[in-house]
Amino acid sequence: MCPCNSCWGRKPLVLKESANTLLLFGATGDLAQRMLLPSLYGLDLDGLLPPALRIVATARSDLDTEAFRTAAEGALKRFVDADYLKDEAVARFIARLSYVALDASDIAQYGRLAEAVGSTEKGLAIFLSTAPSLFKTTIAGLQRAGLAGDNVRLALEKPLGTDLASSRDINDAVAAVFPEERTFRIDHYLGKETVQNLLALRFGNALFEPLWNAGHIDHVQITVAETVGLEGRVGFYDGTGALRDMVQNHMLQLLALVAMEPPNQFSATEVRDEKVKVLRALRPIDASAVETNSVTGQYQAGAIGGSAVPAYAEELGQPSGTETFVALKAHVDNWRWKGVPFYLRTGKRLPQRQSMIVIQFKPVPHSIFASKGAALKANKLIINLQPQENIRLLTMAKQPGLDRDGIRLREVPLDLGMANAFADTRRRIAYERLLLDLIEGDPTLFVRRDEVEAQWEWIDAIRNGWAAKAMTPRPYAAGNWGPSAAIALTERDGVSWHE
Repeated sequence: MCPCNSCWGRKPLVLKESANTLLLFGATGDLAQRMLLPSLYGLDLDGLLPPALRIVATARSDLDTEAFRTAAEGALKRFVDADYLKDEAVARFIARLSYVALDASDIAQYGRLAEAVGSTEKGLAIFLSTAPSLFKTTIAGLQRAGLAGDNVRLALEKPLGTDLASSRDINDAVAAVFPEERTFRIDHYLGKETVQNLLALRFGNALFEPLWNAGHIDHVQITVAETVGLEGRVGFYDGTGALRDMVQNHMLQLLALVAMEPPNQFSATEVRDEKVKVLRALRPIDASAVETNSVTGQYQAGAIGGSAVPAYAEELGQPSGTETFVALKAHVDNWRWKGVPFYLRTGKRLPQRQSMIVIQFKPVPHSIFASKGAALKANKLIINLQPQENIRLLTMAKQPGLDRDGIRLREVPLDLGMANAFADTRRRIAYERLLLDLIEGDPTLFVRRDEVEAQWEWIDAIRNGWAAKAMTPRPYAAGNWGPSAAIALTERDGVSWHE
């Protein structure tokens, strides 16, 4: 595989035939129980899975197929809405499942896995959700067992490294066996309906795209807020932190979708080409800029939803320098976005769970209503990703009345609530689309290697800057929106975070 960035993904990517076998690693883990099995069941319920598709599950747990099927049925009952649990559909889905216990670190055991999978001639899709330390061994085991041929494609769940060097190491190991066109890197945010609707909003409507530039947009905010703390992720999170856990993947992908140029067509190559241009245009936040363009924090004891919660160090059981909050001021240095700041904010133990993109437009150049006492606010487009998916445009409207004391204008929302607009359509888990695309071989909503490495290059500069300036996380009480310095990050530009 050529390592040159200019070669990645340049060949047209043709939709392949659907795989007839899905190999699911980590099948007894939390992700599989909460997301993957319910997603696959939902697809089966709606007749979207190939009729002959078999699902071979594997994990370390010492189970047989019957025990795994029982566990899978229990997961469906816990995580699927009861209205969608049909006895006949559950039985049909469970019959697709088989299970092979596997120690992924032991290459000798992969032969047993190959026996369960059988021939790959009619297509095999592999979903790999495992510790990064096992990637190389797993890839080697799959190759040795004959599970890496031309009809096999591999999906990789994050994290893919901890920095640019380790990411390249993992990607090199994968590329030695699975070429780029058969490698599907997952970012589940790209499977969310509202994220995809961002593209429809921009490129399917004449209303927005002419205004989608520095001439009309004042700034952009992207917030991914969590109310939870460590929640069983102690081993992973303390070695990762908010910057690498959320910004490096989810938030930079959202930024790229907001800032990208219109692709020629909605295809894997065209969309990902435009995203990587944005990521390469990000202005580095290095040692010279990190103190003025970044804020880090770590939550202390406080209250969430009226309930007391402990400090991060208390949950961890020891002091730590890991950031649980980060706020950044970023710039995309190209013609479209010259001078437009992108404010990014993410953290744990914040007041509410929400993911949103806010497009703040510039005010009208002259208010004809000022002499009548009316105050104007600039239009704002709010794209909510979770917990509710909806798009809201804040516009100015005249307040009803005879206006004897002057004209009064009020900010009025125009809402596109996804649940209301598409009330007759079942809302899908993001993994449903991604798993179906993997099975069918469509890589459009998966991340290409050059995207990942451009993201890591930008993140590494920030982390190196923190180290050079000896920056440590500032304390913030759980239940607040991070350290006060995060407020100052925007307010010195005359901007307030949207909350």
